[in-house]
Amino acid sequence: MKKRDLMGQMRQRIALQAKTITKSEGIPLENWTTVATVWAAVSDISGKEYFQAGALQSEVTTRIKIRYRTGITTSMRVLYGSRVFQILSVIDKDERHRVIELMCKEVIPGGG
Repeated sequence: MKKRDLMGQMRQRIALQAKTITKSEGIPLENWTTVATVWAAVSDISGKEYFQAGALQSEVTTRIKIRYRTGITTSMRVLYGSRVFQILSVIDKDERHRVIELMCKEVIPGGG
């Protein structure tokens, strides 16, 4: 795929967020801070439902492609509209420093 074709597919705006831990009265609090807002191509790859601990759970696997950038890790997350994604892996496609593929799992409130 030509670079121009791929960049044309990046029509969704996403936020890359990093977790920070702060303490309030000695209690650790988890906060998320947006470190970058970028254009992306978001595509769901698979979805499944299963039972765990007596409750129905949902899981969606999603591939998010963005232009190459450094500093993205699996400890970060992605916001896309009202959807939240846990980053499972960061792939430098073909090791060419042009495109990053983020393999993600959607965090579904009450669903896994």
